[in-house]
Amino acid sequence: MIEKKLRVAAYAVCISDGQVLLARYVSPDRAEKYWTLPGGGVDHDEDPYRAVVREVAEETGYDARIEQLLGVDSRSRRVTRDGTETDMHLVGIYYRARVIGGELTHEIDGSTDLAAWVPLSEVKTLERAALVDTGLALVSTQPLDGHVPPTAVDGLVRD
Repeated sequence: MIEKKLRVAAYAVCISDGQVLLARYVSPDRAEKYWTLPGGGVDHDEDPYRAVVREVAEETGYDARIEQLLGVDSRSRRVTRDGTETDMHLVGIYYRARVIGGELTHEIDGSTDLAAWVPLSEVKTLERAALVDTGLALVSTQPLDGHVPPTAVDGLVRD
């Protein structure tokens, strides 16, 4: 039997002076590392708006102000962990955010280990989660319906 699981997450797209704020995800076993947007899972009974502000602070050390809801991305994929196959339904809520305080700090013992401002021109050279491209596409196109075509989620996006 395949387990079905829903994961709702909120992500911040912070762009300043031609750079985007990214955090480096680290798998629980510390074997896998790749760049992602600051953000993550929305806790039970937590507002996604508050979740993304919390996640930015945890992963980057910065205080953020949400400026705009960019859109919502919904996709499904099958994953196998510890021999269990799961049909994951991933719902990502993307916000444009601005850093308003704090200091760049790396998360300790969390789901990320580094945070950095990365020039937009260099993002395509990074091993990164597809959600980085989704967030940047939402910023650049600003679709009225908040929807962009899905980016492939298998493997790490790299051109």
